[in-house]
Order: sequence, then structure tokens, then C-alpha cells
Amino acid sequence: MLQYNQGLVRGVVLAGGLGSRLDPITRIVNKHLLPVYDKPMIYYPIQALVNAGIENILVVTGGRNAGDFLRLLGNGREFGLKHLDYTYQEGEGGIAEALDLARHFSRGEKLCVMLGDNIIEKNIIRAVNAFRRQEGGARILLKDVADPGRYGVPRFEGDRMVAIEEKPDAPGSSYAVTGIYMFDDTVFEKIERLERSDRGELEITDVNNQYLAEGTMRWDVLDGWWTDAGTFEGLLRASQHVSSSGANKL
Repeated sequence: MLQYNQGLVRGVVLAGGLGSRLDPITRIVNKHLLPVYDKPMIYYPIQALVNAGIENILVVTGGRNAGDFLRLLGNGREFGLKHLDYTYQEGEGGIAEALDLARHFSRGEKLCVMLGDNIIEKNIIRAVNAFRRQEGGARILLKDVADPGRYGVPRFEGDRMVAIEEKPDAPGSSYAVTGIYMFDDTVFEKIERLERSDRGELEITDVNNQYLAEGTMRWDVLDGWWTDAGTFEGLLRASQHVSSSGANKL
């Protein structure tokens, strides 16, 4: 059985947004309720957090289907949880804006944040335990990918990460920043300092770069496969991966 470090980390699953990349399917359902092989998409990030020993989890949702999450997930008993928290995001203002809704839930404790459309093969317990031991700051998970320009991309000088660039035309490395982020409670102060991007959003990359500037950002490379299921290709790939090898198993 996996042994968990006892430092407390709370989990946040971001499952709002309009899912426009999956239109027209998402005109009638939140994308995080779509099936990935044999389970709704939202099951996978929740299970990944539970597998890392995280018991306090907040689901951030929005749109017309928010009530469906409560009917589907209840208090999380299917995942071995005693309770699930929920909050509602109005509109689409970016990942950082959605994360800001966890301010009161966090109670000053560390957070592990997962985007609701990120599906992974293995677990994140080693990275979460390293973050539990980390004095403060942030920790992100990277993955070597063929198309890094679709994501936030870290740029290195030697072994030192010096910046993260959002969807760059000329990526500075072959790594993508996955949708798995770990932050201390100063994340909310950093969100307050953000200005909206050209997309009108509060960008999580800008939050990560503040931690980099402080020298408090750490990183790990994610084991196993990883996919963003927020596109038709990614949704199909996630179902194929899960059907052949499983995901988030203890």
C-alpha cells in the first residue's frame, strides 16, 4: 500500500468553462461530464488527487450543467471521500480566475490544482509528497511532447528554468506544462496582481512566472502518458489510452 506524507494539501479540480473546442457536443453538456472510455472525464482528476492522499477536494464548475456535477459526484463516496466541496464560476475568465474561487476553501493551506480535462496514466504521489515537504512556493509537472507550442512551455538556461511562455510560436524547449499545479497560499496574492491577457483572461502562466521570479518554483517530469482531453483528438486519445492501459490506478 502507498504511504502518504502527512503534510496537508488540499485539492482543486477546475471543471468550468464552455468547452468551445468540443462544440457542438458541449452545447448541451459540460465537457467534463463527457465519457472518457468507461467513466466521466471528471472522475480522472479526482481519482488522481485521491491517489496522492488528498482528501479535501473542491470542484470548480460553471455553465448550465453545474447541478449535474452534484448529482453525479455527490459527496465523493465513490472515491472513498467523506465530503466534496463545490463552487461556481461565472463566465470564462481563465484558469487563474477560476482558481481564485478556492481562496476560502484553501484555509491558508497548500493546494494541488488539476484541470478537469487532464488525464494521466500513473499517479502524482511523488510530486505531491515532495511539495508537502517543500517549505513553500510552487511545483509544476512537465511532459516532453511533440507539439509544445500548444501549451505553456518552460525555457531553461542550463538546468535552471527561467521563464514559461504561453503557446509560443518558437518553443524554448520540448516540454509542456501540464494542467497540474501546486501552490502555497501566496497564490491568491499573485492572482490579485495579474492583468488580463489579450484573451481577456487571468493566465496561470503569469502566476507561475511570479513564482519563478521569486526563485520558489520547483518542477518534476510526469511519469507515463498524459493528454488534454479538451479537443476531439485529445478526447479520443484519452479513451484509447485508458482502454488499453488504464489510468490513475493504485
